[in-house]
Amino acid sequence: MIEKSKSRSKLILRNLGINTYKEAVIYMREDCHVCKAEGFEVQARVQVSNLRNSVIATLNVIKSNLLQQGEVGLSEYAIEKLAARGGEELFICHPGTIASLSDMRSKIYGNSLNKSQFSVIIDDIVNGQYSDIHISSFLTACAGGRLNKQEILNLTEAMIESGDRLEWGKELVVDKHCVGGLPGNRTTPIVVAIVSAFGLTMPKTSSRAITSPAGTADTMEVLAPVDLDVSKLRRVVEKENGCIVWGGSVSLSPADDLLIRVEKALDLDSEGQLIASVLSKKIAAGSSHVLIDIPVGPTAKVRSTEMADELSRHLEYTGTALGLNVRAHTSDGRQPIGNGIGPALEARDLVKVLQNKKDAPKDLRERALDLAGLTLEFSSKVQNGAGREIAENILVTDKAWEKFQSICEAQGGQKEIPVAQYTRSIEASNLGNVSNIDNRRIAKAAKLAGAPNEPVAGIDLHVNLGSKVDIGQPIFTVHSSSVGELEYAISYIKSQEDIISIKGGS
Repeated sequence: MIEKSKSRSKLILRNLGINTYKEAVIYMREDCHVCKAEGFEVQARVQVSNLRNSVIATLNVIKSNLLQQGEVGLSEYAIEKLAARGGEELFICHPGTIASLSDMRSKIYGNSLNKSQFSVIIDDIVNGQYSDIHISSFLTACAGGRLNKQEILNLTEAMIESGDRLEWGKELVVDKHCVGGLPGNRTTPIVVAIVSAFGLTMPKTSSRAITSPAGTADTMEVLAPVDLDVSKLRRVVEKENGCIVWGGSVSLSPADDLLIRVEKALDLDSEGQLIASVLSKKIAAGSSHVLIDIPVGPTAKVRSTEMADELSRHLEYTGTALGLNVRAHTSDGRQPIGNGIGPALEARDLVKVLQNKKDAPKDLRERALDLAGLTLEFSSKVQNGAGREIAENILVTDKAWEKFQSICEAQGGQKEIPVAQYTRSIEASNLGNVSNIDNRRIAKAAKLAGAPNEPVAGIDLHVNLGSKVDIGQPIFTVHSSSVGELEYAISYIKSQEDIISIKGGS
């Protein structure tokens, strides 16, 4: 009887070449004998096994002849998890029940979860037990201030324990992170170059964009490879003191990458999840001291000093409880930083700063020096208040630029910055002074132009708060790799009033 059931659930894998990023999906014919026998319906959770591994996947049904009778397809992620090969036999069945879903539902109804409950939920997410619907429900249940101080700590610990941890054998390993919400704020590569040139260890693992036009990893990838494994990361840091790599490639907090993928689709970045995400990655990367930059502004992620203070308290409390020295730094978040918004444009700006070019964005330079100085002050060799002067000396003497080039080469070689094929400038409709720049809407315009998926896409700002402009003067330029995306962004911009407000003229 068991053998007959096994035979009935056996199908041959056909590699369809479908990329679903980190979502396991199974593709079966509508008239497949396994679908009929097991009673599977669209979006069902299905356990798929070979002789080596097992994965739970979401069912998509094929009505065409893309698959032949007796064949089954899997997304590339599911194939990778199974270590499967085209043409091999796979066994299909119903998965077991997921006990942690009851804890997730409990959180939806407002109940607090303990460390054990968070650990089981995170383990189930990492092991592929949760569908995207389950993950989005969990994220939503934790958003909007629904995690208390202890729950944030519990979630952070659970995320740390879900992956590997790096050890550097040093008492001082520094890091810097910005909570986001400020377009163009690409200070991290500059800070890493300065701090590493000074001699501190800074193994920087960065995120790709969640709700922004570019993450640090997206921008750095324009300049050098960022998809490094742990052994390559170690070699880079041992040689150069620092690195700037994509955190998703090193599996230090694997749950975080899975959660970020769904957060991006939801356009959601909640406070509790943000803290757990940031600190779990820093601790997993082996950091002992972390500087957290919190930009505050009416259209930034953090909109008031009260919110910033609360976030700072949670970050410092959670860090201290986990043995991590966290310093929260509040900064001006009223407008984008630098000129470029989008991977290639931001890469151009940060290179100009490192090269000490006269046309380098002053605000990006000043902010990077502030943050580098504070990071240097974690060292016992640097007195409080003296870090910025040291950082500026490293920058102006080209030591930071030399170090950055060495890091790029160690990561796989420095690349030329690409340029968009299509651009269009937006001009001022009246004269006056720039009184407001809407961070969120200017970021959305950059995303509609194609950023970050198209590295060359984005917005190039020509004004800052307080800039005096005349009628017809270009205030920003849209960059895109296709006419369609350029027109899409322009259409959105024309439908909005006062993305950039100009007051005082007529």
